[in-house]
Amino acid sequence: MFGLKESEVATLVKAVSVGGGDDLDRDAIEERFARATWSGLAEPGDRLAGCAIQQLGAVRALAGVVERWEPERFAAALSTGGDAVADGDMAQAIERWMPRLKSNTALIALRQAARFGARLLTPDDPLWPSRLNDLDWHAPSALWVRGTDEALAGIDRGIALVGARAATGYGEHITMEASAGLVDRGYTIVSGAAYGIDGMAHRAALASQGLTVAFLAGGVDRFYPSGHDALLGRIVENGVVISELPCGSPPTKWRFLQRNRLIAAASMATVVLEAGWRSGSLNTAGHAAALGRPLGAVPGPVTSAASAGCHRLIRDYDAVCVTNPDQMAELAPLEQTLLSVDEATDSGGTTQTPSEHPDVGSQANTETTRLLDALSARSARTTDDIAARSGLAISTVRAQLGLLELDGRVAETERGWKRAAKTGGR
Repeated sequence: MFGLKESEVATLVKAVSVGGGDDLDRDAIEERFARATWSGLAEPGDRLAGCAIQQLGAVRALAGVVERWEPERFAAALSTGGDAVADGDMAQAIERWMPRLKSNTALIALRQAARFGARLLTPDDPLWPSRLNDLDWHAPSALWVRGTDEALAGIDRGIALVGARAATGYGEHITMEASAGLVDRGYTIVSGAAYGIDGMAHRAALASQGLTVAFLAGGVDRFYPSGHDALLGRIVENGVVISELPCGSPPTKWRFLQRNRLIAAASMATVVLEAGWRSGSLNTAGHAAALGRPLGAVPGPVTSAASAGCHRLIRDYDAVCVTNPDQMAELAPLEQTLLSVDEATDSGGTTQTPSEHPDVGSQANTETTRLLDALSARSARTTDDIAARSGLAISTVRAQLGLLELDGRVAETERGWKRAAKTGGR
């Protein structure tokens, strides 16, 4: 199994599989191990990784990387199953994956998962959140979860409550009432465990004896933010904490943005309760709109900058104005089946793409974000190390570093590259 000791792989995979995994055969074990490997090999939302896994299967796709297939061979294999994949795009993808291709990475993640009681969930599992499949090639290869089966199953009744980290008393009060009210109506509360609105949504759901789901931007073994350790511990006991990243993975700005697509996709509807003009929660709203999910926004005082993002969603992006749990529940009634994206489009609904929605950035911006996330202001790092940390091709890293150096945002030293120290101004 890719040069690793099969007995250890099988033992670890069974230990972290839902239900114990005693009935898994060799093929199922290989599939799960390959998906666990892909979850650390490719950055969240990697389109070509998703394409390779879906069209070739996780095992064969991983074998192609391990055996160092030429880009032309890889692209040809993928193109036979659907849209054509350009050789150049495939070459870039392989360059992104190769710096992370280490034989023991998945084993370390599996050991850490077993230590923390985390489980590996794959699309073949009955508890897999089926709405995530709407992400198509951008869907996660696997999910790492800590929590109860009841909460996992409850995602089918999930409504996402999101908003600003710097929440006001007004925002927190509205969130508390919304979360408690929706729980009383049978919904599961989905959010991102951040400070502010997210944290209040989770706390109110727990206080109301309801189910809540927290999607993280790093491994489920390292809670973030650290100030929510106790809250996340309570969610593990009474709800579920989920990440598409393997145990040991640190959260980064890019991963927060990609985490938001899971919150939007897994939920029946998304409600933004309080958000500034450029709040990160608007990114979640953008993903919800692109997927055709119902989107609601709670208005605030017109003089409050903390609600400017909500007003922007209502005015410019067709979000429904909602002011109480009853109106939020009307976005996605439990007794009705949510239309798929295709059905919504066919019936005349308008679905905005991420690029049309606020704060879903261009490829250039995302590459810059990922590269800066991988740099340190104190310790110099080599281009190989930066490529492995960012999930970008080495050629892309070198090109972007040059541009960022011209902008004064990074600096090269004898030992490597560092983020440049901020000097005055903004």
